[in-house]
This record gives sequence, structure tokens and C-alpha cells, in this order.
Amino acid sequence: MIAKLAGVVDTLSADAAVIDVHGVGYLAFCSSRTLGMLPPPGGAARLLIETHVREDHIHLYGFADASERDWFRLLTTVQGVGARLALSILSAIAPDALTLAIVAQDKAVLARADGVGPRLAARIANELREKVGTLAFTVPAAPTANVPLPAVDGAIADAVSALENLKVGRAEALGAVTAAAKRLGDGAAVEALISAGLRELGQRGRAGADR
Repeated sequence: MIAKLAGVVDTLSADAAVIDVHGVGYLAFCSSRTLGMLPPPGGAARLLIETHVREDHIHLYGFADASERDWFRLLTTVQGVGARLALSILSAIAPDALTLAIVAQDKAVLARADGVGPRLAARIANELREKVGTLAFTVPAAPTANVPLPAVDGAIADAVSALENLKVGRAEALGAVTAAAKRLGDGAAVEALISAGLRELGQRGRAGADR
């Protein structure tokens, strides 16, 4: 099995790259995210590879990093999600955003990908929730010294961290999650805080646009 390619970009297309490794060209199908991270033809490149062997073909799927490759493997465990559809999802949704969408059960985000309708989005969210729940809320062992976390409980801190991973500003994330916690009451789960926090941010955004 091929697990990695390191060589020179030979050609790029809309959904694949050919990597020249010592004179041998390997065709790897990739997400648009990975293709966008590759250099122009002639540049050095490295791809992590997932090899699929079937009776009638051997296909290589390339990834710029381990997080995308791991998500590809996870997505293809869902009934109705083949390799090409998994790449379509990864083209539309970055790994961090995909993790949060699954944990928050945000099916609308999943349906952004070409080929993913409401039913399939619901199936993906339901089948993968338990598999990624512990991955979405990794908080650094020690906060940055000059930007300490406020004195909040673990669930709120984890929810704030998850929103920050989606490039939400720290103050905005904390405000949204705190407002959500007040509505949901003590003991609210991290997933509920994230989902309610996202709705809070959306409402604030709409309110600002109406002014």
C-alpha cells in the first residue's frame, strides 16, 4: 500500500494531481483544499495517501495533512459516502469546521457539499457524532499567559475553545457561549453550548446587518 508520496508536481487538474516520484507519475485524487495548498507544476510536494484497491482499479487519494486524511477515512465509513463524495465534503468544509458541525449536529453545514442532501447530512451527523465528540474540544494545557481564560467551568471553556478554532474572536466566543449558558442553565453539555452559541452569533450578525 502507498501511504505517502514525496516528489514534484507534474500536473494539476480540477480534482487530482500527478506527483512525479523519480520519474514515475502517481495520480492522486484530492479535495480542492489540498489542491490549493500544492505548488505549481515543477514544485516539490508531499501528500499523505489513502490507497483504495478494488477488483477493477487502484485509486490513490491525496491529503495535505493528517486531519483531512483521518476525516476522509471516517466519512467513508458512513453508508452512502464513497471516496469521491468524501472529497466533495472536504472540499466544502475544512476539518475543524467539520468536527464542530458533527458535534453540534449542524446538518445545514454538511449539506453545503455537492451531493449531500438533507437525509445524507442527517445520517453523517448521527453516525459520526460519537466518533468525533472527544476530538472537538481539545483545550491547551495552559492558556496563553497574556490572554488567560476567564474563570468559567469546563464545559464553557471547551465550547469557547471550539468556537475559537473556527476563527471566532475570543471575546465574541465567550459572550455567545455565556449567553447560551444562561439560557440553558447549569449543567448544559458542551455540544448544546456550542450549538446555542453558534445560534447566538448568527442572531447577532443578523441584528447588526438590519441596523
